[in-house]
Amino acid sequence: MSAYRVVPGGESRGTVLVVPGYTGSKEDFRVTMPLLRDAGFEVVAVTRRGQADSVAPPSLADHSLAEEARDIARIAPLLADGRPVHLLGHSLGGVIGRAAVLLDPGLFASYTMLCSGPHGWPDRKHLERHLVAEKGTSALFDATNPATLGLADAELDPEPAFLRMRMARTSAHSVVAGGEILELADDTTEALAATGVPVLVAHGEWDAAWPIPWQRDMADRLGARYEVIAGAWHSPQIEQPAATAALLADFWGSVADPTRAS
Repeated sequence: MSAYRVVPGGESRGTVLVVPGYTGSKEDFRVTMPLLRDAGFEVVAVTRRGQADSVAPPSLADHSLAEEARDIARIAPLLADGRPVHLLGHSLGGVIGRAAVLLDPGLFASYTMLCSGPHGWPDRKHLERHLVAEKGTSALFDATNPATLGLADAELDPEPAFLRMRMARTSAHSVVAGGEILELADDTTEALAATGVPVLVAHGEWDAAWPIPWQRDMADRLGARYEVIAGAWHSPQIEQPAATAALLADFWGSVADPTRAS
């Protein structure tokens, strides 16, 4: 797995581990991380197995929810001198992060589910999974970005050029297995609540990846802080970075900081 890391210039207010979503990577937090650093937090954003510049294990089974969660549980103790860290999971990363918290709650000072929900539903990614399995990840990018068809990378603006390159370098297994995870119907909200780990549930006001009533209900059942980020869709860390960073820093600052030596 590859990672970005930012470290505040002064005393750290805590350490944060970030897990990206379905077809994302650590770069999805490139705008927000400097803002969080300036707010006093050390932040490590990883690229999940098989995504973009991370190594892709050879088997589809290597990309299961259990394996992805174990990756996060392995990384967390390597940060902050082994003390608990704040965990943030975006979209599919939220599902993986939840499983990691359930695997070992003591690793985490808090958990943020950003644009993520309580469970998936059957056939949610059926067409995408089969397209990628048959034709590769670039075919999925072409299907969802028709305006770029026939254009060379040099003819594209930097952002779509990067996104196309990232998808081309992402393992088909990562996307297919990620789609399968997003279809899982298991709701582990009560189990997450029972861990006692403080939770923030937040999403953009126009987030359509999970029904917003599901996310609100999940927060209620968790006894979690619930926030809606105005002017954002499914990636508020990109669409409204300042507001997102301020919300995250406020939440993490409200949790007793276990990353400082006693």
